[in-house]
Amino acid sequence: MEFLRDIARHPSGRIGLIIVVAFVLAGALGEAGVTPYGPLVQDRIARLQAPSAAHWFGTDLFGRDVLSRLMVGISQSFIVSFSSVGVASAAGTLLGLSAAWYGGLWDGIVMRFMDVLLAFPAILLALLIIAIFGPSGWTSILAIAIVYTPIFTRVVRGPALSLKHRDFVDAARTFGSSRRYIMSRHLALNLVAPLTVQITLALAWALVTEAGLSFLGLGTQPPNASLGLMLSDARNLMEMAPWLLLVPAIALMLAVLGFNLLGDALRDILDPKTRRALA
Repeated sequence: MEFLRDIARHPSGRIGLIIVVAFVLAGALGEAGVTPYGPLVQDRIARLQAPSAAHWFGTDLFGRDVLSRLMVGISQSFIVSFSSVGVASAAGTLLGLSAAWYGGLWDGIVMRFMDVLLAFPAILLALLIIAIFGPSGWTSILAIAIVYTPIFTRVVRGPALSLKHRDFVDAARTFGSSRRYIMSRHLALNLVAPLTVQITLALAWALVTEAGLSFLGLGTQPPNASLGLMLSDARNLMEMAPWLLLVPAIALMLAVLGFNLLGDALRDILDPKTRRALA
């Protein structure tokens, strides 16, 4: 509760938390099927209707309710983003901890492989992976996870190299603690703060990457919805029905903004020096 109060007191944290909670709630309702209309229900008579009381965000070329598809699209985009960042953070933490702890040849192999992955632009590496395995939601999760694993590996390895030489780690060795115990209880727990901030910021990047892949037709496949796919469907109707482009674009912008604001607040709150200044 105290942690939530700290976020609520932080100016950007308060705004970011409200935005993120609103999007998570909208996505959860969309995933549960609690939408104004069926996201796949077509109404030929109501094609390309502007926003109104009946359809708050208008309808698309097939008469489908844009708000309903937006809620489902947010759900799909968040599922891909959260899943991929979860996999990337878990893999990056394991690789970073093991590289820092064992050092030597293993450290060199892990970090040089991470350097190779980082040498590719994120979207190009994701496109390469999808070209190999084929476009789908699961492939998008795998591609984004591989793209962001090197970032988490570096975030974990640096502090872990410093922590493994601290007195409390030497004391744990003296008492006969196993390597696994020391890595999980003494190293990993002391990396929760930087990992939390990195995960929050990575979610914003993953949303943009997922939207880019879906926009190119390599992520979520029709007739399902995602923010990037909705943008792709609306690009040829910009002049005739601008709301089809504006609604998912603004939603994507707000979602990324929310995670970035929340990440900035978490960085300030979890940093002891900044925390004292804020207090």
